[in-house]
Amino acid sequence: MIGLVLPRLVAFEGPARRSGAVVERNATSLSGAYWLVVLSGLLEPLLYLFSIGVGVGALVGELTLPDGRVVGYAVFVAPALLASSAMTGALSETTFNFFGKMKYWRLYEGMLATPVKPIEIALGELAWAMVRGNVYSAAFLVIMVVMDLTSPGRAVAAFFATVLVGFTFGGLGMALSTYLRSWQDFDIVVSVQFALFLFSGTFVPAQAYPAVLRWLVETSPLYRAVDLARAITLGGFGWPQLFDVLYLVALFLVGLTVAGRRMGKLLLK
Repeated sequence: MIGLVLPRLVAFEGPARRSGAVVERNATSLSGAYWLVVLSGLLEPLLYLFSIGVGVGALVGELTLPDGRVVGYAVFVAPALLASSAMTGALSETTFNFFGKMKYWRLYEGMLATPVKPIEIALGELAWAMVRGNVYSAAFLVIMVVMDLTSPGRAVAAFFATVLVGFTFGGLGMALSTYLRSWQDFDIVVSVQFALFLFSGTFVPAQAYPAVLRWLVETSPLYRAVDLARAITLGGFGWPQLFDVLYLVALFLVGLTVAGRRMGKLLLK
């Protein structure tokens, strides 16, 4: 039974090895349908880029950034879609899939029969979520470079930024999933995620909103991710982006800590 839960796990030398066994288990259980889901998640931001970034962008023309630079609308929208894609990839694994494994399939109960601890399961699942999120980000960045929406060097730097974004939303997604009661609760999760997507400076600058709404927009985690990705791909990285990084790291640590403790409480009864 343990061999089915954690395949080819020979030794339990430390937390990293045990978390790696969780990733290994997920990799060996993949099916063809999983890759169709991954493909659909990759196509979504591309559709937004071509329909809104390019299509609507032809009507909008150019935008003036807060620092005075003037950029094309597709150049403005693309890094926001990049950050949103990293968020979507991480949340898909750490909400729907994570919740099903924990509550309905009882997969983690079998894992806890081994030396693996709840926090190590959380780390393993987060690492696995990053695989999906990184596939989305890398593919989207290639499209951005091909379309001349950023340079290859900036694309590489932006990729590392999306890794941080994925870890942040992955940790938050797992923490949130431990509080969900049933599949119906995901209606709320999807609504919040879509609201973040629309109102995080994705399609219009935050400065376009009234003062109160602008404050709400700028405190959202996706806005901080969008601001970071946009600054890197446009070449305007500065002190405000250091705040973005610290903000995202803090949310990641909070999310992971809550997820590990909640899993211990729910599974170790």
